Amino acid sequence: MDPAVRKPRLPAAAGLCAALLLCLGSAAAEPPSSAVQFARVVQMIDAGRFADAGSTLNTWSAADAAEPGVSFEDMAFQQERMRRIRLDFSLDESAAKAAVRRGIPDLTDEEFARWDQLGLIEHFDIDGTRWYFKRAPSNLFLLSDEARARRRADAPAPTPGPNEVLNAHHARVVAAAEQSGQASVLPQRIEFTQSLTVKADAVPAGETIRAWIPYPREIAGQQEQVQWLGSTPAKARVAPASTQQRTAYLEAKAVAGKPTHFEVRYALTLSARHTAIDPARVQPTPADPALRPYLAEQLPHVRFTPALKLFSDQVLQGETRPLDVVRKLFAAVDRIPWAGAREYSTISNISDYALRAGHADCGQQTLLLITLLRMNGIPARWQSGMVFSDDGSGYNNLHDWGQVYLAPYGWLPMDVTTGALASDVPALRDFYIGSLDGYRIAFNDDFGQAFVPAKQHFRSETVDSQRGEAEWAGGNLYFDQWSYDFQWRVLPARQR
Repeated sequence: MDPAVRKPRLPAAAGLCAALLLCLGSAAAEPPSSAVQFARVVQMIDAGRFADAGSTLNTWSAADAAEPGVSFEDMAFQQERMRRIRLDFSLDESAAKAAVRRGIPDLTDEEFARWDQLGLIEHFDIDGTRWYFKRAPSNLFLLSDEARARRRADAPAPTPGPNEVLNAHHARVVAAAEQSGQASVLPQRIEFTQSLTVKADAVPAGETIRAWIPYPREIAGQQEQVQWLGSTPAKARVAPASTQQRTAYLEAKAVAGKPTHFEVRYALTLSARHTAIDPARVQPTPADPALRPYLAEQLPHVRFTPALKLFSDQVLQGETRPLDVVRKLFAAVDRIPWAGAREYSTISNISDYALRAGHADCGQQTLLLITLLRMNGIPARWQSGMVFSDDGSGYNNLHDWGQVYLAPYGWLPMDVTTGALASDVPALRDFYIGSLDGYRIAFNDDFGQAFVPAKQHFRSETVDSQRGEAEWAGGNLYFDQWSYDFQWRVLPARQR
């Protein structure tokens, strides 16, 4: 989930913390190392003990940061992580109830308390005070049948993305693959424009703003013939095609009272994919060194914890046949309800969070499935970018999915968040194990990877890269300081 060399950042330090959590008890007999202290700080923050964590971080010295794997940057990010958690968990009880009452005007305090106790209204207890996730009131109606039944009739209800439900496109993909004998079908040439706009006066006038906008690389059979069309400002620096989280880098001077706009334009050919998997042909994972990274832990978010091992054993019940392992684990993760997610940078172990939170979004479900598959000897890896539609709705969304390796077929797409489709036809029901719709673009073939050129300050998104990033000499520009836009145009056949 890097060919580029980077300075120690959150993923490296948090991975070290994860490994040290097991030895915290035995470390008490002697003065704790800096790394063990750092792991304790991560635990404190996860437990909502912000005052204790802040006090510990404030006493850190240069000598404490001398140990490999723990730097001042790692420490400083934990302060930043607490700030970001507070931004996400910004509703007190009164505000959370008021938000739920917009959908249920006669909500009772008893109902709210019961749903809260059941974990249906996500909260974070910080130093003894309960705070609610800013998206928890809307998420409640995704997680609770009872709450949905109580919602007023005229309240707007969320609708799935066009390809998140069975439609004619899925059937066309399967039919085209069967008729052609090819896995990649229905190619379309599409032009894209993606932009990032920093708010006026977010940076002092005259200062240079540095921006990174996601940019695709060619993936055989999926997205090909990438063509650069231009940028604003000009002279963008596109990262090498080997970069696992590829971007186009731009610079511009801030002007007083005016937003700063960055934009890239490009075209590429996208194809849908379908592979008919014959269970009788599937073989055990070969002993190929190239597959080893995709069978291993990838701290901090792909970690083989006892809780995940127990969950895996309960799901598989001794099953070892590779395809059946994939199908059972896919179905188990698919059963986790989708809900809007807090920022990934605030979570110390995403696969563990997805297992215990009672809900998960696309990236969280994907990381959980990747972890479970790797634990069971099935190579799995990350992919993410944007999904969109040509149905005239203007729909687009951030989306994460993955790939699974099944011999002799090789790497196959999987999208556990879209999951099983409502069909009695196996090829359509199980479309998202081995197949992919043609309305998504991948920017990332791994998670938590460095940018080229490297970012000098914290990233807003430490795991994924879909919206972009921005900074100036004074620090990172967080999501509340800029906006992004994503536009596309399917070219008519005569223009392809």
